Amino acid sequence: MDKTKVLEKYLPPDAAPLISRWIDYFKCEFKISRSRNSKFGDYRPPFQGKGHRISVNHNLNPYAFLVTTVHEFAHLHTWNQHQHKVRPHGNEWKLNFKAMMQPFFEKNVFPPDITHAITAYLNNPGASSCSDLNLYRTLRAYDVVKESVTTVEKLPLNVLFKLKDGRVFRKGEQLRKRFRCTEVSTKRIYLFSPVAEVEWIKD
Repeated sequence: MDKTKVLEKYLPPDAAPLISRWIDYFKCEFKISRSRNSKFGDYRPPFQGKGHRISVNHNLNPYAFLVTTVHEFAHLHTWNQHQHKVRPHGNEWKLNFKAMMQPFFEKNVFPPDITHAITAYLNNPGASSCSDLNLYRTLRAYDVVKESVTTVEKLPLNVLFKLKDGRVFRKGEQLRKRFRCTEVSTKRIYLFSPVAEVEWIKD
């Protein structure tokens, strides 16, 4: 099947042709991956005869899929320029991300709130897109609503919630950016991101 047609299933249609050209230009193996809780996408540099490899989770909404894809291509471009001599989300990567996002801004691919969120975090040298909660929340607003799923920050204090693997926790107080939660069966303490997706166990 034509690469652009496949990408149109996951990306905003106006974005698919350019991403298709990037895959060819950078000679990149581009994989649409299973869902991963720990990350939306991944970039692997050339190694042992393998070329550039990018993977992006299949279940992201089109805007999140595009932001993640450009994020990973910016890593690829930065590696081509500097190899391992710069920080993964350092200024070199930020400049490439911003430049590679520009064609999609010009095509008005994103709604205004996402454009604003991307611009805001790129103007903040201390933020990376992996940890920028404002950008994450803005992108999540375009997800298909799943009634059984919520985020830790939306839960009341002291209620129980469950992870996909079945483990049950009680929500505790917020410590700086994360929530201190107790696993019910082991009494061990874990720190949860405010935007971690969980299932609320209601009485």
